[in-house]
Amino acid sequence: MKRLLLCLVLVSPLSAAERPEVITPRQTSGDTAVQPRWEEMLEVSVGLKDADIVGGDQRAIQAAVDHVARLGGGTVRIKAGTYRLRNAVYLQTGVNLRGESGGGTVLIKEPSATTPLKLDSDWYDQEITLHDASGFRVGDGVCLRAKDAKTGRQTVLKRTLVARNGSRFKLDKALRENLWQMNEATCATLFPLLSGENVNDVRIENLMLDGNRQNNAELDGNYAGCIFLQDCNRVRISGVTARNNHGDGISWQICHDVVVENCVSENNSGLGLHPGSGSQRPIIRGNTLRGNDIGIFFCWGVKYGLAEGNVVDGNRVGISIGHRDTDNLVTGNTIRGSKVNGLLFRPERGPDFAGHRNRIEKNRFIDNAPEGGAVIDIQGGTESITISDNEFTETRGGKARVLVKQGPETKHIVIEGSRQK
Repeated sequence: MKRLLLCLVLVSPLSAAERPEVITPRQTSGDTAVQPRWEEMLEVSVGLKDADIVGGDQRAIQAAVDHVARLGGGTVRIKAGTYRLRNAVYLQTGVNLRGESGGGTVLIKEPSATTPLKLDSDWYDQEITLHDASGFRVGDGVCLRAKDAKTGRQTVLKRTLVARNGSRFKLDKALRENLWQMNEATCATLFPLLSGENVNDVRIENLMLDGNRQNNAELDGNYAGCIFLQDCNRVRISGVTARNNHGDGISWQICHDVVVENCVSENNSGLGLHPGSGSQRPIIRGNTLRGNDIGIFFCWGVKYGLAEGNVVDGNRVGISIGHRDTDNLVTGNTIRGSKVNGLLFRPERGPDFAGHRNRIEKNRFIDNAPEGGAVIDIQGGTESITISDNEFTETRGGKARVLVKQGPETKHIVIEGSRQK
């Protein structure tokens, strides 16, 4: 019996016919990818007076955001004034926030209150009882925290108080974690000023965000910031000042194609800008980052990002790159007055975890590191780093600084075209 041989021919998609380009799109039900360019979209104003929605806290802004979202998107314009927040403003897909130019629109966080839990709450509960409820109101955003006495595991939950009987509060969502007194469970009125989770296609413009650091407890950038984003896509933040937060200025976690441009992030106890774990293709351009712990912190697995034309001034560390942060370009920045390093490649846990194939080009490093310290410190098993055409300036005197320090396990570090003044 003869065997029949069947040959499969795989046709590359590149050789297939191209579909026709959409020239004159119509708005079709369910089609969010291709839409007409509308000359005018819905806009709702919020203000202390003479606005569509009048109010001076997050409730007025949230009402406008939710209204615009229900009608398919548009812009919430927040008029000049100071708005005092007891909870986050929760962003919605397709809804832009725009303040008045010149810093006239200020959102400030009210002082925080913290108290232990008076009774245990289990993972299936949707209520808590507070030891001292005097600083808490219905509608407040809260952070619930506990630390397992045996394992050290930290529990951090963000919720809203929606009803009460005395010191007993109902939550907007169930706990799904145990909050026990034996694990020192606490409740605090801590939250991001602007919070976006699973939202897309948002612009945030011309806002002054103040975390009121001196009157608030700390909440780190994995959970909050003046702006905090989680699992979002295509968010553009421009002309925003994020200041005085007891945590990060602007933090985004597992968010893709985020653009932060022409912003100021200053005097935050945490990170100025925090492109967080897994965030792909961030663009950080034309910002001023000063007086933070770290100016720009590339978290875990941040890839194909661009940090260009920023002024990174007076932070403990200027820029930090580490765990699987690969294929990023840092170019045209001015990094000045960093107390420890101008640029740090973190050691991580061996070469498999380090940040490889990053390019550091055409930056100006001015007066970074202490005497005998390193301006650029490449640690751990970091590989394939190109440092080219940078300018190093030192005006302070004292023991010389090392311009580029390479750890013993680093490989394929290329240093070329640098100038020292």
